[in-house]
Amino acid sequence: MLFKTIIEPFRIKSVESVKFTTREEREKALVEAGYNVFLLHADDVLIDLLTDSGTGAMSSAQWGALMQGDESYAGSRSFYRFRDVVTDLTGFKHVIPTHQGRAAERILFHTLLKPGMVVPSNTHFDTTRANIEVEGAEARDLVIAEGKIPSLIHPFKGNMDLEKLEKTLAEDGERVPIVMVTITNNSGGGQPVSLENIRGIRALCDKYGKPLILDACRFAENAWFIKEREAGQSERTPKEIARETFSLADGATMSAKKDGLANIGGFLAMNDDVLAASCRNLLILTEGFPTYGGLAGYDLEAIARGLEEVVEEPYLRYRIRSTAYLADKLTAGGVPIIQPPGGHAVYIDARTMLPHVPPLQYPGIAVANSLYVEAGIRGVEIGTVMFGRQPDGTEKAGAMDLVRLAIPRRVYTQSHIDYAAEGVLEVFRGREKLRGLRITEAPNVLRHFTARFEPL
Repeated sequence: MLFKTIIEPFRIKSVESVKFTTREEREKALVEAGYNVFLLHADDVLIDLLTDSGTGAMSSAQWGALMQGDESYAGSRSFYRFRDVVTDLTGFKHVIPTHQGRAAERILFHTLLKPGMVVPSNTHFDTTRANIEVEGAEARDLVIAEGKIPSLIHPFKGNMDLEKLEKTLAEDGERVPIVMVTITNNSGGGQPVSLENIRGIRALCDKYGKPLILDACRFAENAWFIKEREAGQSERTPKEIARETFSLADGATMSAKKDGLANIGGFLAMNDDVLAASCRNLLILTEGFPTYGGLAGYDLEAIARGLEEVVEEPYLRYRIRSTAYLADKLTAGGVPIIQPPGGHAVYIDARTMLPHVPPLQYPGIAVANSLYVEAGIRGVEIGTVMFGRQPDGTEKAGAMDLVRLAIPRRVYTQSHIDYAAEGVLEVFRGREKLRGLRITEAPNVLRHFTARFEPL
């Protein structure tokens, strides 16, 4: 079309009311939550950008598919519909449903890993890292140098550093059971990985005899970026690009709460018969029978339909542009963000925004809390709180201190995003008044979910 405006590729058929609160009410709620936005009551949040995981709106076709759910304990027809869609998309021989992505991670890593092993990736996200470290193994991040510079423009900042990967495989190969690639690279700002880079990783895996596993929860967004940015890919469909991406791997973990367009669910898929048998045995122990894997039949139906919808070009064009729209407004207002914007979220560079707050005083938490108090908007820190705790119990500054504003799929309108931009700009104007925090209590693993803080 000739018009510049990209409209939502859907009509709204049902709405949900949101609760407006006063600043005083939000200040009180934050204190009661221990200054951790994870611990807020969702009803006290006006615009919730904490995560895009499981928070999207399902289509009428997905809701209709729920009515087709077969709740048989074993051999459900909904499983076979789900399996066939996943196989058509990924080409993997074995498809194991799980209740969400971290369950797939836990089953894979508990089956494969032993203490002292190393799992290289571009950048592991929080549950991936935790599931590796709980087995006594090392989650090693090998993203390219450009991926660590927030302001730098690069089309594929999620790429893995191939030289560092080869060095790891050459020096520590006996301790490396698999190589992983996260698409898109969530911890690094939702940045995509190019097909060229994945092919390079595949070549090194072949050279050193290592399986390649994708963390594929945002595979469709990654495919769209490849279509838009990589030479020779513009005429291909997102589904064609996704299929080639999966064909370069030996397996994948997937949270269907992202690019499955569903509210729950995931899968573990692979080609290795022996590994699949071991994983299924653990699945039965912890998740359920292999044809439901912790999910209801209607969940399997919703995911199957969501995986078909997510690769449609009108949806992906709207999805990526909606995120860029928020990024454009923040950039115009001078707010430092990860550039270029990712597919599912805008990442505020809190460390640059608050140079007077040291990383170990958690500038990301300070910005996230201020955004909630000022505007009722909930984001999430991706930085020193999330990644600073080391396996030996020590703490160090994260590579970056970010605040992620993750946009749920098909939920918010343009006016919501305009309001969110105003809220961020208001926080930015008062940034010099913000102060750091200290942790008063926290668990040893995945502390960002339940830690409590107090202002300094």
